Amino acid sequence: MAGSDTDAYWRTPRTCEDYWSEFRHCKSIRNRFHHYYTFGTFPVCGQWKEDYASCKEWEKSNSTQAKEALRQSERHRVAEQRKFTPVWELRKEPPSDWHMPLNQGKDS
Repeated sequence: MAGSDTDAYWRTPRTCEDYWSEFRHCKSIRNRFHHYYTFGTFPVCGQWKEDYASCKEWEKSNSTQAKEALRQSERHRVAEQRKFTPVWELRKEPPSDWHMPLNQGKDS
């Protein structure tokens, strides 16, 4: 019974409407065109629809399977985002001359 107590307090990472909104955005003509132009493939949107269904199932019946499906999906999404390396090298401290005025508009 202890597991069901924690289930009573667990909430989905996003609202069900958020999953549906992401699915609709993913399927939109504009997004499909942009994704194809950028990556050369059409976006895969099925996971958003599955997450929406799992979310609705969780709201309706507190299904453990739906809860685990949402957890796994969100973990996978976060892991995918962490794969990309930053474009800029992050500083450890500000530059030594940060307080100096910029030389904007002057020829060097």
